[in-house]
Amino acid sequence: MNILVWHVHGSWLTSFLQGPHTYLLPVTPDRGPDGLGRARTWQWPASARELTPRELRESDIDLMVLQRPHEAGLAHEWTGRRPGRDVPAVYVEHNSPHASAVDTRHPLADRTDIPVVHVTHFNRLMWDNGRAPTTVVEHGIIDPGPLWTGEERRAAVVVNEPVRRGRTTGTDLLPGFAEAAPLDVFGMRTEGLAAHLGIPDERCRTRDLPQTELHPAMARCRVYLHPVRWTSLGLSLLEAMFLGMPVVALDTTEIREAVPEDAGVVSNRPEVLADALRHFLGDPEHARTTGERARAAARARYGAQRFLDDWERLMKEVTR
Repeated sequence: MNILVWHVHGSWLTSFLQGPHTYLLPVTPDRGPDGLGRARTWQWPASARELTPRELRESDIDLMVLQRPHEAGLAHEWTGRRPGRDVPAVYVEHNSPHASAVDTRHPLADRTDIPVVHVTHFNRLMWDNGRAPTTVVEHGIIDPGPLWTGEERRAAVVVNEPVRRGRTTGTDLLPGFAEAAPLDVFGMRTEGLAAHLGIPDERCRTRDLPQTELHPAMARCRVYLHPVRWTSLGLSLLEAMFLGMPVVALDTTEIREAVPEDAGVVSNRPEVLADALRHFLGDPEHARTTGERARAAARARYGAQRFLDDWERLMKEVTR
């Protein structure tokens, strides 16, 4: 099967590309947001092929996987075929509704020909999906292995653009957590975060690492902190669990579903989470055993093969 899919979310797409198909990735000369092509920092299989808009127009396409509202029009412009009408299509919704969950209508809510595939049950519940058929395919993680050492008495945080995203990602909570544990904040455009928050540099180090270096660096930290208020279930949280890291997280969105009680501490009380950080930093053996349970839970629910099997079933339904 030839599947048209844009490079939007590299971590999610890395798992998706492990299937048995040919994946057509749009590429443009400027490699802008609509034409990134293949990733530079992930290892992708040869079945992920870069095609220009002109080449896409001349290619056989069996399924279109849309991920952003404007991609339906872009697919029609670049391929000459209408998703959901001329070619079967699905729309992967990666996010929770940004505004009110009560009043936010999904961009495809008025269409019945393109199923909306949510990545969490929470997201499907929060969006007003209208008439659109919906389903859920939960995340799947390629197992990086039990890399946790916990040798550094620090808490790892993974967030892109924490200054711009602010309260959404819990950036405003970091000064309080930094008093309980020194932080290593990983992600894109994290530079200047400590100064922005008024935290001493040693209590809030920032690091933008390529994917091959990210997991080992995270795993050297004693504990993983997830201060996010309102986004979808972060792949970085699940990756930390796969690494064998104990988790300290806000009890928001799908977190309670993903983190069992014995895999870490989940609460909406910052003081409870700060105490948990102090405890894990001071008790490496408890951190180790908690991280082992976190890894076991993540592997049981969010394995890559289950993810691919779910997608295979869905794609057969959509294209039959």
